[in-house]
Amino acid sequence: MTTSPAAKLANAGTRVVIAMSGGVDSSVAAALLVEQGYDVIGLMLRLWSDESATGSRSSHNKCCAPDAIIEARAIAGQLAIPFHVIDAQQIFREQVVQFFLDGYSAGTTPNPCLECNRHIRWTFLLNEALSLGAQYLATGHFARVQQQQPTSWQLLRGTDAAKDQSYVLSVLNQQQLAHAMFPVGAYTKAEVRELARGFGLPVHSRRDSQDLCFLPDGDYRPFLQEHAPAALKPGAITDGAGRQVGMHAGLPLYTIGQRKGLRLAGPEPQYVVAMDAAANTLRVGPRSALASTRLRAERVNWVSGIVPADAFEAQVQIRAHGTPAAARIIPEGSDEVTVEFETAVQSATPGQAAVFYAGAEILGGGVIAS
Repeated sequence: MTTSPAAKLANAGTRVVIAMSGGVDSSVAAALLVEQGYDVIGLMLRLWSDESATGSRSSHNKCCAPDAIIEARAIAGQLAIPFHVIDAQQIFREQVVQFFLDGYSAGTTPNPCLECNRHIRWTFLLNEALSLGAQYLATGHFARVQQQQPTSWQLLRGTDAAKDQSYVLSVLNQQQLAHAMFPVGAYTKAEVRELARGFGLPVHSRRDSQDLCFLPDGDYRPFLQEHAPAALKPGAITDGAGRQVGMHAGLPLYTIGQRKGLRLAGPEPQYVVAMDAAANTLRVGPRSALASTRLRAERVNWVSGIVPADAFEAQVQIRAHGTPAAARIIPEGSDEVTVEFETAVQSATPGQAAVFYAGAEILGGGVIAS
């Protein structure tokens, strides 16, 4: 893409902080901002790492491992923008890692990426950006933000449906969206890689990271054994009638819909359908028992900042890359809802998010409680 001289001149007085990771998405986002004439500063967060990791487990947080910092610094140098690394280890440990541990200890399957966006990127990092005189914080997320009125912004899905990350951004509010930019949100992933080649960025072929950043090897079980051993107590596996049919090795090692690892004999495959942390029991049932037509969500965030007065129809997505399902959403107070699906959904998992959409627009979302 080419930005006109007039547009570059208009953008020159606007400072934008770009959150860099050394990956292709944030690197292209930075390059686009520079090409568009903005006054760009690159920031990278130094996040908490598991220093107790041994053997094959890496102690580096993937978002700020030494090689990632080197790559991000090199990209910033290539783009001729300032680059700084900000220490966020303590707040990340408190707000994200502890949330992860507490969630599993309570018998849920937590989504720490939402908490990272809620507390780290769009609170801690945004405040850092504003303190540097920036008007905007940009990230490499595949999402879009659109101003509707002078003081009203919409959060929209990214253009690339396969890479859309709006689900984990459903925690954002109007004050944060007013300062948000998602430079790659209007592109597909293939186009982003092509842009990287065009900008001459050496990260154009770098693979995407899929795992949690503080679990570099992707296996959370050793992490829980190290940091939350009390949660890994064996207990009873029961069927729908309450009869004990086996023993589990600790509730955090299972999730709703899981079939493997139960070590249960019988004529019909059994799946995890519920967990009771207070009783330390795990309930199993046939696949049909995973279907549900309603759920309750709490800690609901309404992106507009306005709590709907009445029930309304929307599409609800219950996992990061799941298929949205038609539903009726019934607000209960300011931060709880009941969701009634037109057709039963599979494996609605406590701890994960239920995100509400009207077409491409994210209306809000909350944490599935039951």
